[in-house]
Amino acid sequence: MATPQAAMPKGKLVVRNIGLLLSGDLDRPILDADTIVAVDGRIAAIGKAKDLDTGNATTVIDAKGTALAPGLIDSHVHPVFGDWTPRQNQLNWIDSFLHGGVTTMISAGEVHLPGRPRDVVGVKALAITAQRAFEAFRPSGVKVLAGAPVLEQGMVEEDFKELAAAGVKLLGEVGLGSVKAGDEAKRMVAWARKYGIQSTIHTGGPSIPGSGLIDKDVVLEADADVIGHINGGHTALPLDQILALCEKSRRAIEIVHNGNESAALYALRIAGQTGQLARVILGTDSPAGSGVQPLGILRMIAMLSSLGDVPAELAFCFATGNTARIRQLDCGLIEPGRAADFVFMDRAQHSAGRDLLDSVRKGDLPGIGMAVIDGVVRVGRSRNTPPADRVPEVVES
Repeated sequence: MATPQAAMPKGKLVVRNIGLLLSGDLDRPILDADTIVAVDGRIAAIGKAKDLDTGNATTVIDAKGTALAPGLIDSHVHPVFGDWTPRQNQLNWIDSFLHGGVTTMISAGEVHLPGRPRDVVGVKALAITAQRAFEAFRPSGVKVLAGAPVLEQGMVEEDFKELAAAGVKLLGEVGLGSVKAGDEAKRMVAWARKYGIQSTIHTGGPSIPGSGLIDKDVVLEADADVIGHINGGHTALPLDQILALCEKSRRAIEIVHNGNESAALYALRIAGQTGQLARVILGTDSPAGSGVQPLGILRMIAMLSSLGDVPAELAFCFATGNTARIRQLDCGLIEPGRAADFVFMDRAQHSAGRDLLDSVRKGDLPGIGMAVIDGVVRVGRSRNTPPADRVPEVVES
């Protein structure tokens, strides 16, 4: 199923009988509410059913006591075109991520395109093409924010002005192209920021041919908006360098699935000890040489909660509200005016956990029963997660 990004759904959605409402907000991760009303794809009201106008709904979902959270956001993917990746020669990988609760993806560069252009004209052309293509085509309804040019030597300020005017809002990972020196990267990152383009920098050892080591000195000097895969993609920096990045920078701390798990837990611990959990965001850094991980964001949430000593309701914020705020998105939080992007979950059958949050805290993945994007049901029971104890149901449409 594909929907043009500009075509917003019309009508009223009512979600009732929510057992646990996760907000995505670190300051208030659980809301005392059992009903959400969305109009034309955006959240209109949140509260108790008796206090809300639930009449004249186009669609009614009975959550059956399951948990509802904002749709998960993967802050670090490498798409190419459509729902195909040449990296693993796999079709429908984005659809599989939807079955893992991911409703929004953010490109860190379309670097796996065979014959990816390295000249300035080609770099800009690819970025604009990717931005246009994914704006017009949503695989299975998933929002893929793409068109992220990789910095190459020879780019000048006018190039960034041109890219921004064409609708490009992201830079691909700094360091995956020919620009690897801190001073050169700093200059280009500043140009991008001047024109409203957000940047991510590669952190750690090389990941693909053409990339190289980007250490803490380069990361700090470049001052990109997101410290991409601080736990390495795949090879992490020494822990003292990760500590320096957490302490000396105020940019986003991105932890990814396809990185060093020990380094991930270390970065999380430092962020927690210094009161900076709001900087933590999650990605998969896939497709990659290690494969495609449809449940990668859920696995990161479970790992960081169970081994990182973080309450599960806070771990969900890393992949929702934190990312939304840092990435300046209109989704990721359960509050009026935000996009009606939801994932319904429950404790997986036979989990040792008492309920959803306890099972995630014990390291188990939840079962996904439904995903909604822009107020439209995109998928029912997940084909990838373990079966949930309970699943929501569309009772009126």
